[in-house]
Amino acid sequence: MAETSSSNNVNNIPIEIVSEEEMAFIEAAYASVSSSSSSSILSRCSSSSSPTRLLHNNAISINSITLVSKRRLSSSSSSSSCAGDIEDTVVNSSSQKKPNISDSFLRRFRKKRALSVTDLTSTEWCPKQMEFTLLLGGRKVNQFMKAGIARHAKLEAEVITRMEVKVQSQEDRMALKFLNFIAGVNQLLFEGLTRELPIIGFAEDIWMVGIIDEVRMPLTENDHNPILIDTKTRARDTLPAEPQRRNGRLQLMCYKYMWDNLVADNFPSKDFFTYFGLNPQSILCEDLRVLSADSGFSATTLDDVVRYYRNTYMMLSPANDQLLLRYEYQKDHSLLCEDKFAYDAVWLKNQIRSCIEFWLGEREAAYVHEEERWKCRFCQYAPVCPAYTESKGIDANTSNDSKAKEV
Repeated sequence: MAETSSSNNVNNIPIEIVSEEEMAFIEAAYASVSSSSSSSILSRCSSSSSPTRLLHNNAISINSITLVSKRRLSSSSSSSSCAGDIEDTVVNSSSQKKPNISDSFLRRFRKKRALSVTDLTSTEWCPKQMEFTLLLGGRKVNQFMKAGIARHAKLEAEVITRMEVKVQSQEDRMALKFLNFIAGVNQLLFEGLTRELPIIGFAEDIWMVGIIDEVRMPLTENDHNPILIDTKTRARDTLPAEPQRRNGRLQLMCYKYMWDNLVADNFPSKDFFTYFGLNPQSILCEDLRVLSADSGFSATTLDDVVRYYRNTYMMLSPANDQLLLRYEYQKDHSLLCEDKFAYDAVWLKNQIRSCIEFWLGEREAAYVHEEERWKCRFCQYAPVCPAYTESKGIDANTSNDSKAKEV
């Protein structure tokens, strides 16, 4: 498919109302899969390589920063204390203790874990669906989501080789994320491109985490503002409906907001250690100490890594105000369209505030607006949701194709 813009569909590609993998859950599924087992991590590097070979093949000197930046570290936990990843957003309700009814969702389900950007976009998509996800269990990963996960893994593998490291504590796990950010920024500054960049920041009095699909440096010498890009995969060769584009724009704007906050040095480290219950003087595992030395700096404790994290993001400029969403057809990875749009700080803060009010228990979970009740047809919680019962009779005789023409 030829490239199109968000405002000019030159090839008249039909608009599809919704596609199962397009509800802002790719990031959540990707995070849960990549952190759930060491075997999946190794398969992303090489099906025939062992952890020892990977380390040997990527042996580097302190001066080889560009080579270091091409490595992305993945954890293999040897301690039950770090079984949960702070970016994981798929919740198993059976493992949750029965909370006090007055507790907020943030306290009950994200205590010492922070909100992911996917938490926010999922809440914007449908607050009631987010509530059901938390209370009844995480969304199922279907074949379309798996295809999206595989595509993102392939895009990452084009510029990054994954390595496995054995972490022993929650401090190690957090340090791993900072080290991956440092390596990714080095790659961005030296090569102009990095992918799957983890970011941890503080915004609107909330700790937030996310994974940016792609960051590129502008081609013009006078422009030093990195461009943030997100790639969405489509099960059909159709364009996304406006609610999906809106959700994707929210995701990218959240990344820019977090990025710009870091660049402005809005990272209260003392509050960070307290909120996540981390010991800044915790000694890093041997793998991380060796890898940090290979990267050109000597880090012994988590506090050391956080200081290098700060030194790294302070080298950056604010992200470009122009953001880019790319939509690909899963079957052949052809480009369906590119949605180029401008950052809107006022709109974004209103959206974040509304989502956070839900997580803090200041606002009840609302149903989607009537004009977007078609989302219910693709929701696994529809059988227990009153909104679906009310709306399923409205368009029972309306096909997907005819509905698409109305959007």
